[in-house]
Amino acid sequence: MLSRCLRTAPARQSVQCMQQFTRPSFVQAQLRSYSAAAPGDKVAGFKGTTGSDGKYTVTLIEGDGIGPEISQSVKDIFSAANVPIKWEPVDVTPTLKDGKTVIPDEAIDSIHRNYVALKGPLATPIGKGHVSLNLTLRRTFNLFANVRPCKSIAGYKTPYDNVDTVLIRENTEGEYSGIEHVVVDGVVQSIKLITKAASERVLRFAFQYAQDVGKPKLRVVHKATIMKMSDGLFLNLARDISKEFPNVEFDAELLDNACLRIVTDPSPYADKVLVMPNLYGDILSDMCAGLIGGLGLTPSGNIGDECSIFEAVHGSAPDIAGKGLANPTALLLSSIMMLQHMGLYQHADRIQAAIFKTLAEGKTITGDLGGKAKTHEYADAVIKNFQ
Repeated sequence: MLSRCLRTAPARQSVQCMQQFTRPSFVQAQLRSYSAAAPGDKVAGFKGTTGSDGKYTVTLIEGDGIGPEISQSVKDIFSAANVPIKWEPVDVTPTLKDGKTVIPDEAIDSIHRNYVALKGPLATPIGKGHVSLNLTLRRTFNLFANVRPCKSIAGYKTPYDNVDTVLIRENTEGEYSGIEHVVVDGVVQSIKLITKAASERVLRFAFQYAQDVGKPKLRVVHKATIMKMSDGLFLNLARDISKEFPNVEFDAELLDNACLRIVTDPSPYADKVLVMPNLYGDILSDMCAGLIGGLGLTPSGNIGDECSIFEAVHGSAPDIAGKGLANPTALLLSSIMMLQHMGLYQHADRIQAAIFKTLAEGKTITGDLGGKAKTHEYADAVIKNFQ
């Protein structure tokens, strides 16, 4: 119908024809519900409580490939450190329900009940109609912010010794909203969706995060010079919200300039939290992970209004699964982020110090870091380095 409209309409009317057929998808997308916090409210705080045994229950998604091995390292280290946590393992093998990829109800109920989960790497089935399982989890639990700290690690030499920044990515919309269609043969339209509610929520969370972790500056990374309405909305909201956080210095930088400057010298970004829309965050966070040695050394947390999931963002590495060669550092550091989110700071600090000491010593590290240790040997070394 649209192609017939374009063929028969005068050129000046063709744009109106396109608008006629694209508007319904856009309006439908705007109906998404977001619970934006009021000024001064704490965004996405942990709501879990301990049981009668004094422990928190945490949902554990071990993942695929090397997932069970690196998850076991986390369990062993937490047990040795007497962390007040008990694990609730769940299976998230996807199924197709009414043509959509869904995860089992038992897993959904567990995460809703516990408010927090730790997730190993997941592999999405190929050629079976499934969308990304990681994306499915984000949508299921409305995980609106991805938090990716990138900090140089002593003991693993890279061209940069001074990386220490945090990237916060809006996780629900932008170019990843999935609103696209064929206009006519050879012409595809993809809509970048930016809403005030979603932007305000992640921006307020980013300011709050910067304040909580002691980063004195927050910087929005954008392309409002080109996308004046969408990125402009994000940037203007950030300026408004910055007035609520007088202790956090606010500024902004163009995406291309930020990429150039970070890879030239990352040290000026050590006092900053960077916050940005979805696509920019996806690219920039992986770029910064490369500065510190890759995704195997990079933790990640997906924050939601109710539930949060902390994860290793590297692949499932099926080629080395079951061989004891996997490096559990990314999942371990993600579990540290989880403990901090839960308010278990002393346990987080103790385990993190042991991890960094083990890496700095360089005696018991896995093959990807230049060592010869097995996965369990690395975990044992971390345990021996507890203070």
